[in-house]
Amino acid sequence: MSSASVLFDAPGPRARIRNWVVSGIVILITALVLLVVLFQMAAKGQLACAMWEPFLTADLWRTYVLPGVQGTLTAAAVSIVLALALGFVLGVGRLSTHNLIRWVCAVIVEFFRAVPVLIMMLFAFALYAAYDMFPSKHLALAAVITGLTLYNGAVIAEIVRAGVHALPRGQSEAAFALGLSWGQTMRSILLPQAITSMLPVLISQLVVVLKDTAIGYVITFLELVRQGVQMGTAYSNLLPALIVVAVLMISVNFTLSWVATAVEARMRRSRRGPAPLDTESVEQEGAPGAKAV
Repeated sequence: MSSASVLFDAPGPRARIRNWVVSGIVILITALVLLVVLFQMAAKGQLACAMWEPFLTADLWRTYVLPGVQGTLTAAAVSIVLALALGFVLGVGRLSTHNLIRWVCAVIVEFFRAVPVLIMMLFAFALYAAYDMFPSKHLALAAVITGLTLYNGAVIAEIVRAGVHALPRGQSEAAFALGLSWGQTMRSILLPQAITSMLPVLISQLVVVLKDTAIGYVITFLELVRQGVQMGTAYSNLLPALIVVAVLMISVNFTLSWVATAVEARMRRSRRGPAPLDTESVEQEGAPGAKAV
């Protein structure tokens, strides 16, 4: 019996026909909605050539789009590096055999997972401005990186913990039987395997980091969405500008999602190493009452 048939019965001829009919109706309704939107845009002059001509000029891309892309990628790249470092420290700390370290890390992780990213960005922005901790031109960038690092670091910590828990328990027991300490077991045996299984989920988390940089719009951070609004205001083509920004963001996010899917598919085809994690296992590890090592 296949793994699919364990979860649900294979649809029969009538069920397949019903599914095709429902899918066709949904596609038809979606197409009609898109046509209505296009007709409304045409009626308002949003599809006129004059609205899209600015995107063919180098000045628009140099003044608005490229600085926005640079700000988005800079904040995402720095946040990813810092979040990975913080996440691994907190994740290993939650697996520690010392109760104090384990509970301190657990409180930190649960706190930053519960606080909205925007609240952390606003708090960091106000704190840095009050104590003049960064130059004014880098103030918003520092606040965005702080918020993204703290939240995603907490999420990655749960990914690390789930990755280690997904490994066969006999490996750690065998390591202890050979006289290895907890640190040696974690460093030499468990973490190298866990990182392999965590790769798909970690890559998917990069998409979240990239998308959440747009929240920095609230604290005047120079990112792609903010630049798109300013571009639309300057050229009086707000809707086309936002469409171009959406296409750029979707392209980057789709590429990262495709990479995550490809990595997971490759790992599932390989017979070596542990199976890749999925989102449900991470959520179960982070659920209240989850067993801690």
